Amino acid sequence: MTFAIIKERKNPPDRRVVFSPAKLVQAKSQYPNATFKVESSDIRVFSDQEYKNAGFEVSTNVSDCQVMLGVKEVPIDALIPNKKYFFFSHTIKKQPYNRKLLKAVLEKNIELYDHETIVSNKGFRLIGFGRYAGIVGAYNGFRAWGLKYNTWNLPKAGPLPNQAALINELNNLQIPNIKILLTGSGKVANGAQEMLDAMHIKSVSVQDYLNNTFNEPVYCKIDVLDYNKRKDGQVINNQDFFDNPQEYVSDFMRFAKVTQYYIAGHFYGDGAPYLYTRSDVKSADFNIKVVADISCDVDGPVATTLKASTIADPIYGYDPYTETEIDYKNNNAITVMAVDNLPCELPQDASEGFGEMFLKHVIPSFFNNDADGILKRAKITQNGELTEKFSYLQDYINGN
Repeated sequence: MTFAIIKERKNPPDRRVVFSPAKLVQAKSQYPNATFKVESSDIRVFSDQEYKNAGFEVSTNVSDCQVMLGVKEVPIDALIPNKKYFFFSHTIKKQPYNRKLLKAVLEKNIELYDHETIVSNKGFRLIGFGRYAGIVGAYNGFRAWGLKYNTWNLPKAGPLPNQAALINELNNLQIPNIKILLTGSGKVANGAQEMLDAMHIKSVSVQDYLNNTFNEPVYCKIDVLDYNKRKDGQVINNQDFFDNPQEYVSDFMRFAKVTQYYIAGHFYGDGAPYLYTRSDVKSADFNIKVVADISCDVDGPVATTLKASTIADPIYGYDPYTETEIDYKNNNAITVMAVDNLPCELPQDASEGFGEMFLKHVIPSFFNNDADGILKRAKITQNGELTEKFSYLQDYINGN
């Protein structure tokens, strides 16, 4: 089996890669019968020379390889027919902007595996950059706070080499006695929590967070049953919320009343109540001043998120009264950081972590007859057609 680490061609440029040189060495030692070839790239966080030094062939032509491993969407004109491709295709939710890409994949007889569709037999995602989104998102939120209040001026995350460097910058700050709220229980929220813990910010219970004052900054990490409640007053369990979101209403405002900095690291499911609405933000009880919306559902459950922001221009202001964007330094503004591709700012760490997951969960499937069904579950297209699991995309491909 021959694998190619392909060049990222999407704009703006993405410096991440599926396998770092060190992880590729590990993969080769575990699977000596596999051949790994690296497509030359001048933007990748690891240089061509680093791969050569690790013993791998680097070439401008990888068309002799069977499996193409990338991160972002591959431009249509760069797709090589009759290959297996792994990348984030952004098609499985029928995203209009990539319909032509999926059509081209079918026309070129490509077997497409989306990193998002690589799941366990229980449906849990096995591959992703969520942890790194959380790490960078929490950092960017503190950066936004400093810029809003002119209290500190953190450098952007992108030019810093790794998570340790971000933590080092944060540990030079004098954080005021604020309350920090973190929503979520998955990889994104856990990544953000790593940063709060590395800053030695005290974690407190929901009860203490809501009712007590502190002489130091504190944070509280909450899950769905903390910020939602059943309409009938029953307290059941998380699964009941996921199964019956229509039976719940938001209970977030009790947190908004005492929170100054909010980190949104949750997954939002269809049909669930919004955490807070534009009407809620107008309330005198809404005291959040800075929102780091890592989840970034535009015009959705976090009402202050009017748009996704960019790495180049990551911060904007939300005016509660006009419900429009204003200067984030305006006294009325709630400052919002809603970058939707945060892991791009930590390319080295994100690539190392991604390669570790890919080596653990995906590469073995090529050598054990897909014993765990990983490839079968993840495969979107085969022989120029959608696989049965993804047949729901046919009307999308047809343009309906």
